[in-house]
Amino acid sequence: MKRSVTNELWYKMVQSGSRLNLFIGINAIIFVVLGLLAVLEFLFTKETPLATWLTINSSVPPYLPALLYKFWTPFTYMFAHRELFHFFFNMLWLYWLGRIFEDFLNPRQFTFTYLAGGLSGALLFVLFYNTFPAFKDSVEFAPPLIGASASIMAIVVATATLLPNYSIRLLFFGDVKLKYLALVYIVLDIIGIAGLNAGGSIAHLGGALLGFIFIKQLQSGNDWSKIFTRRKKLKVIRNNTPGKSQNTVSDQEIIDNILDKISRSGYNSLTKKEKEQLFKASNKE
Repeated sequence: MKRSVTNELWYKMVQSGSRLNLFIGINAIIFVVLGLLAVLEFLFTKETPLATWLTINSSVPPYLPALLYKFWTPFTYMFAHRELFHFFFNMLWLYWLGRIFEDFLNPRQFTFTYLAGGLSGALLFVLFYNTFPAFKDSVEFAPPLIGASASIMAIVVATATLLPNYSIRLLFFGDVKLKYLALVYIVLDIIGIAGLNAGGSIAHLGGALLGFIFIKQLQSGNDWSKIFTRRKKLKVIRNNTPGKSQNTVSDQEIIDNILDKISRSGYNSLTKKEKEQLFKASNKE
């Protein structure tokens, strides 16, 4: 039985288990709702007061007194877009790099990287504007932060840190390794601090820093995304069956060793068994 378009989209977004699809879906819904609301308001009033109000109250203001009364915005801004090209290119990069991320890590880790990357971007944005003399004089009137770019930058850098020699094909450039792609973006964002979109560049760097540190901690055996897991009650079971010895190497240690091997020699250096172990681990919550 064929699904309707609506049911198919709902399945991909909610029921497929892909957090990539979920976050793209949330971003798309908010973009469409704000856009349609703005069109309706414009047609009847030539203004868009409600759409503008929702946008402002979803964006992170750098001015601390204003942020105090909009404390929810560091969570909402990473899902909101108003400009078509901003939304389109953000979702395109999220889709490309998010698919690679989900092939090697689990949905919980994707969720953590996206959300924590967005929060880190907002934190660095506010910190810069309230610390450096170049911004302090204009912080009260500076444009607020909006868009998923910091979260996406966290996904991009996390993926590049995990798989630095993984190559993707880009138009006009051919095959490009992720480590070089991430490096170019970071350099451009550092340069962009002195540009017209200083706030966006600063937020990108905050997301990039989170993505890098998260993967380095993960490779050291510290999975920060476990804050999203529920603690299970431990049951003590007496096993008197002799014969089988317990495996002293944990699954996490095996995966960490595989990821280290990918970082050193690339994905193609893995054995068939290692690829199977990595695939099974990527499908675990």
